[in-house]
Amino acid sequence: MLQGLKLNLEELESMLYFWQATSEKEKVSEVYLTEISNMEGLKLSYKIDSDLTSEGVRKVLSSITNREILSQKTKSEARLWNFNMWMLEDLEYTNMMIAPLKQLNIDDVLEMIGDEAKKSKYEDIEVRFSPLSMQDYIISGNKLVINFFKVRPSLDGSEELTIDNIEIKEYIKSKTIELMNQ
Repeated sequence: MLQGLKLNLEELESMLYFWQATSEKEKVSEVYLTEISNMEGLKLSYKIDSDLTSEGVRKVLSSITNREILSQKTKSEARLWNFNMWMLEDLEYTNMMIAPLKQLNIDDVLEMIGDEAKKSKYEDIEVRFSPLSMQDYIISGNKLVINFFKVRPSLDGSEELTIDNIEIKEYIKSKTIELMNQ
C-alpha cells in the first residue's frame, strides 16, 4: 500500500547551479559535470535511450560551459544541448519553472489517488524532476522521473505549473497511478 510520495529535486538544484554559473561565464568543473551525468534520473534515461550516455551528457554540458561547438553529436545529445541552451537564454523563465517546484507539496497527490493507493506494491514512490532528452517521463521500480524541460510555468504571474497542458499535481497523480499499475 502506498503511504508516501517523496519529491526529489537534487538534479534540478545541480542544473540550476550549472545554468547560473555558465550564464555568468564561470567555468563549471568537469568533475561536477560528471557528477550530474551520473545522477539517478539521468542514469535511468540511459537504459531507455541508447543514443544518450553518461559521457554524452558530460560532453554536452562541457561544450556549453566551455562555449565550444558540440561536434559529432547524437540526436539525443543535440536535443539535450538545445534544451540547456534554452534554459541559459532566459534564466528568468527558468526560475519561473523551478521556484514553484521547490515549493511543491505533493502530499495531497496521495489523497487525490485515493483508494488506488491500496493496490500499490510500493510503500513509497520517489518523484524526480530531471533534465531528460527524449522522454517525457520514466517509470522504473518505485521511481517516477519527469522531464523538467516539459514543465511550463504560468505566464500570468501565478505559480501554477503544467505539463502537456495538465496541471502538475494531476500529471503526477496520473503517472503515479500508471507506475502503481505496472
